[in-house]
Amino acid sequence: MAGREQWGSKFGFIMAAAGSAVGLGNIWRFPYLTGENGGAAFVLVYILCVVLVAVPMLINEIAIGRLTGKNPVGAMQKLAGNSSVGKLWIGLVGGLPLIVTFVVLSYYSTIAGWTVGYIFTSLFSIKTSFSEFIANPSYVIPLGGFVILMTAFIVLGGVAGGIEKATKILMPMLFILLIVVIFRSVTLPGASKGVEYYLIPDFSKINGHVVLAALTQAFFSLGVGWGMMITYGSYLPKNQNIVTSSLWVSAMDTSVALLAGFMVFPAVFAFNQSPAEGPTLVFNVLANIFQEMPLGNIAGALFFLLLFFAAITSTISMLEAPSAYFMDQKKWSRKKAAWIVAIAAFLLGIPSALSTGAVESLSVMNVNFLGVIKTGVMDIFDYAFGSLLMMLVVLSTCVFTGWFMNTNDLVDEIEQGVPAFKTGSVLGIAPYKIWLFMIRFVCPIIIGMVILNMFGVFG
Repeated sequence: MAGREQWGSKFGFIMAAAGSAVGLGNIWRFPYLTGENGGAAFVLVYILCVVLVAVPMLINEIAIGRLTGKNPVGAMQKLAGNSSVGKLWIGLVGGLPLIVTFVVLSYYSTIAGWTVGYIFTSLFSIKTSFSEFIANPSYVIPLGGFVILMTAFIVLGGVAGGIEKATKILMPMLFILLIVVIFRSVTLPGASKGVEYYLIPDFSKINGHVVLAALTQAFFSLGVGWGMMITYGSYLPKNQNIVTSSLWVSAMDTSVALLAGFMVFPAVFAFNQSPAEGPTLVFNVLANIFQEMPLGNIAGALFFLLLFFAAITSTISMLEAPSAYFMDQKKWSRKKAAWIVAIAAFLLGIPSALSTGAVESLSVMNVNFLGVIKTGVMDIFDYAFGSLLMMLVVLSTCVFTGWFMNTNDLVDEIEQGVPAFKTGSVLGIAPYKIWLFMIRFVCPIIIGMVILNMFGVFG
């Protein structure tokens, strides 16, 4: 790893990796999924899924990155070799996640741009419906471009000087804003009903659909399967503790999601709104609630500023992962790689930006994924790349790690900085044996079930 950039500190890596994991999925997606799936019951299942399944995968990807000191493609070339089977793994575990991340960046930046626009509509109490706002190309395209531009400037600063420095500022600010908006939300008259809905589980709500939804969200939320954690792990010094770092990242990511619920549900119940409004819960229902509450314009602006911070910490890693490929494999400079990937992502994102109402042909386009119909370019991209192919990457990574590569190499890599990983004991079992069991058996089976659920196998 001579000459390769590294994180300046363990704290910097944790902030950057947590920032990569924390995103719109925590503050936008998690609350509406909670509302659709029974409130506190979903939250409880989600936490179990993070601990039992997502964390072992996070440790796995960071270890692969540090073991090889490469981007996902370079990592798999080093681990899988150049045989025909090796090339298959290079494609599935190395190349595919970079394609997924690049495509997701293209439309994710558009959604992040919505948060920028809503900062100002909230602050100045501008009356506009969500459907009108996202259908206006003169708003959404420039705002998406602004997000890409901000992201590129941060990535251009490098690992320690750009990404680490930015996330050390953005992540603490994100938590401060969380607390401020939560205080405003829980002090509203009638907010206690929302707190009860969020904290007191109704176990009768738990069924197969809720479990699978929680599992899917756990993978999405921690950012495994995107190639980002392999890339970030490749910058991690050998003396850093991968296990505790992964636990810190997971704890911060889950904390943001859980705190987001305390922002959303007390306000929703205080104004007698339904928590099961789906994806429009934050941008439509909550935005209107802010306009009605005392000092709501300030609370609303802070809330959407918080969403923007969460989004930008994720777009940073989405841009860094494919840029690292070109820097490692093609020997491009960081400047050249970051700008070319950023501009390409912006251009690819224009059809998604226009598909939310601006151009009818892009908005009504239908694709049938074995019985699962998705409508509109953004919806199609999100399902194909942000869901289905991402889960295929996670499954492929599990199978390759557990059954095709020399797992002792990964165990030895994790042990550096964690001597107890081999010699310690959890209920009389060495930690590495528990981890290997999860990677080889539990994770692949569960991920396979999630993929089948995407095709409607479980109804």
